[in-house]
Amino acid sequence: MSDLVDKRVLEERAARLVEAARRAGADACDAVAITGVSLGVEVREGKVEETERAEGDDVTLRVFVGKRTASVSANTLQDLDGLAARAVAMARVAPEDPYAGLAEEERLLKTLPELELLDTHQPSAGELKEMALAAEEAGLSVAGVSRSGGASASWRLGGMVLATSHGFTGSYTSSRFGLSMTAVAGEGTAMERDFDFDSRTFFADMDAPALIGQRAGERAVRRLNPKKLSTRKGHVIYEARAARSLLGHLAGAINGAAIARGTSFLKDRMNERVFAPGIRISDNPHKPRGAATRPFDGEGTGALPLDMIEDGFLRHWFLDGATARELGLAANGRAHRGGSGTSPGATNLTLHPGTESPEEMMRALGSGLLVTDLIGHGANGVTGDYSRGASGFWFENGEIVEAVSEITIAGNLKDMFARMRPANDLDARYSTACPSVVIEDLTIAGN
Repeated sequence: MSDLVDKRVLEERAARLVEAARRAGADACDAVAITGVSLGVEVREGKVEETERAEGDDVTLRVFVGKRTASVSANTLQDLDGLAARAVAMARVAPEDPYAGLAEEERLLKTLPELELLDTHQPSAGELKEMALAAEEAGLSVAGVSRSGGASASWRLGGMVLATSHGFTGSYTSSRFGLSMTAVAGEGTAMERDFDFDSRTFFADMDAPALIGQRAGERAVRRLNPKKLSTRKGHVIYEARAARSLLGHLAGAINGAAIARGTSFLKDRMNERVFAPGIRISDNPHKPRGAATRPFDGEGTGALPLDMIEDGFLRHWFLDGATARELGLAANGRAHRGGSGTSPGATNLTLHPGTESPEEMMRALGSGLLVTDLIGHGANGVTGDYSRGASGFWFENGEIVEAVSEITIAGNLKDMFARMRPANDLDARYSTACPSVVIEDLTIAGN
């Protein structure tokens, strides 16, 4: 892939920026150089709607003058000294941040681990087109599907280099493939739509296009003729796709930045039990072929896999250098690079599975709601109050009896986490990975 992403060129760009910043008067600095190329094809009703190829290069320089910091970004390196001078001038008039600074030198990664990040397969536009068409054809062949909402296939390749003024230089290149199909069932005002998709680091791991299209079609058809529920208390099973949002709420609540600001409903719960016994939630930046796998974090430090939740107990925050210093803790390599610096966050976050299948859970519960889609962002990170629009299926005697929509699920995440039980159907493809989960006795608001 050196013809598309030459890491040596990226390393040179980052090193030149660091040198220019030191000449301009920065006490310390780091630079990120990023390059990427992507190709995507969208089809609808058997015809190509769009083929798009994009290439881009960006650099970001972050400088420190004492405890003052500033960042500048550009997509050209024609005036390195001018770029660095502007960054240093901005830093000199910025307010002091007592926690600002590069990672401590002893935390810098000395040897980069070998990880499965790059597939050398480079699909052509024609190959992506055939994949999208095959998915669409399979979706349209499902009985009850009336039309296609479109299908798309994509490939992306990216390279990243981080260089710091205190001796770290690291780089990596990663690939990503994607395929999705949206199917529409029914006619007129009774139409329903749903989709299916896959996204992988390695092309060979992708689900077959026909399978993705078939699942999209089947999901759309089973949503037809939804009913409304009366308001009630009930058992709720979140399908794995929907359950990922619950894990996302947890990730926000144990983010070191939220803890430092005091804006998390879990801010005083470290080393307390916040989930049921046996629950394990891990974060692994070295997950084989993971969507967020990386050899180093946004500060050039390494990171070990962590059990954020161990047997139901909260054991860690996500910490970068600045939030760790503010909280008086040790950073744990969870720095993410943004336009103006770093912020802490998850990598490959996984709720580990239980032993029961979703079907076994439905039979054990008897009746309840199977949630397949959520609407809105109704979770309060400060209080944990939770209210989300939802649709899915009502089940009785362990069997699905009807599709339902226009309902709201309400509760508090503290109580919901404490009662959550995972099924055994872990979907490990994405950076936030979940099985289905059941939470008993939630408020289900309808008519």
